Amino acid sequence: MRSARSVTRSAPSSVQATTVTSTLLTVQTPGRGFTDLTSEAARFIAEAHAGEGALTLFIRHTSASLTIQENADPSVLVDLTTALSRLAPENAGWTHDTEGPDDMPAHIKTMLTQTSLQIPVLSGRLALGTWQAIYLIEHRSRPHRREIVLQFIGSNR
Repeated sequence: MRSARSVTRSAPSSVQATTVTSTLLTVQTPGRGFTDLTSEAARFIAEAHAGEGALTLFIRHTSASLTIQENADPSVLVDLTTALSRLAPENAGWTHDTEGPDDMPAHIKTMLTQTSLQIPVLSGRLALGTWQAIYLIEHRSRPHRREIVLQFIGSNR
């Protein structure tokens, strides 16, 4: 157990939420894999003149998802794709295969990951860590058109 001396916290800050700004981001995926959305999210925050608050991202699909993951070493994304494929393989005898053998595995992978993310916005910037990026994960093997709702709630600069 750690002692309280090893934990620090900055002083709390408070703002009154004065704005709700939303947009719909449409992404054409190339098929299974990760698409970095970080620059699009940052651009939205800049265009919204965001100050302090929170950005919510919500994907409007059941066979694709969102995650925050490492952006420094591309092999991390390769290994994550491998892990998801092992957790929900295409050849497991799924009953639901209306759209092909990747149909049910895509739904399972979405259930195991996330359909929404919330990221703090501090001084007009996403409060992501140094090696963090926002990704859309396409779980289907063929290309798809995906929609992500971005919504900032907070104060303006």
